[in-house]
Amino acid sequence: MTFTQLEIFTLVAELHGFSAAAAQLGISQSAVSHALKALEKEMGVDLIVRHQASAELTDVGRQLLVRAREILGLSEAMRQEAADVLGQRQGTLRIGSFGPTSSLNLLPAITAQFRLRYPGIDLRIDEGADHEVVQWIRERRVDVGFVVLPDERFDTAPLVEDQMMALVPRGHPLASETAITLAQLCEGPFIMSEAGCACLIEPLFANAGLQPHVPYRISQVITILDMVSRGDGLSIVAELALPQRLGEQYPELVALPLNPPVSRKVGLAVRDRRQNTPATNAFFEVARQMAPTLAPRRAWQHAGKAA
Repeated sequence: MTFTQLEIFTLVAELHGFSAAAAQLGISQSAVSHALKALEKEMGVDLIVRHQASAELTDVGRQLLVRAREILGLSEAMRQEAADVLGQRQGTLRIGSFGPTSSLNLLPAITAQFRLRYPGIDLRIDEGADHEVVQWIRERRVDVGFVVLPDERFDTAPLVEDQMMALVPRGHPLASETAITLAQLCEGPFIMSEAGCACLIEPLFANAGLQPHVPYRISQVITILDMVSRGDGLSIVAELALPQRLGEQYPELVALPLNPPVSRKVGLAVRDRRQNTPATNAFFEVARQMAPTLAPRRAWQHAGKAA
């Protein structure tokens, strides 16, 4: 078993194909196939089911993929620690990011500062839904990820706290309110966000003994903003998921705080801090130092005042 074989195995699994893995590695597809067959022969099990245009993991392949990532992660940590001894900061850092909250409002500022301090460290950013980022951390597909806190499955560090905001069309009777109750949001169609907020929003209604009428479940925040602007329903979205120029981009939309207020915490998570690479620890430190500057800019206040 070699590190190259493990790297090829993980890449084929992530990209779901031999040709895509070969292209990323800069080698032939036959070399990828040969390395994987050699690994399967040594392990005595089939790791990949080969299809004409794709590849998928077997059950045992899914189990061993986590181990392969652990081994490769430890190898990368050793390389980075050796480079640190020589006064260098090198290596690769894999980051998981979800939605506008982290991808637009948190990650750019943190990575810009990180790149200034550690230009020798390459960043690989995977973007997905919040539950996908959690899964990537568990599977060690990423070294560190942005998550909604608390999450006791991981070692975490809080970064920012924002509010959950009610979204209403500007012409709606509720648009003149200073804050909106959950009961008021049950008076019409409700657009449920699946973009990292459903796990927070649904318990709010349930704990209050309320059940909104939910004809729509939407995973993209931009779609929710468009639908509310058109008057298709009301919704709740996290403050950091809103555009910074909300009033300019969506003049027919008003964002208002809930009554009583509901907050949300977002931070960084790793599977096990004891196995962090130097690059991961450096990213944590930069993010923590920048946390006071990452607070929401309250773009909704301007939109509300324009009502």
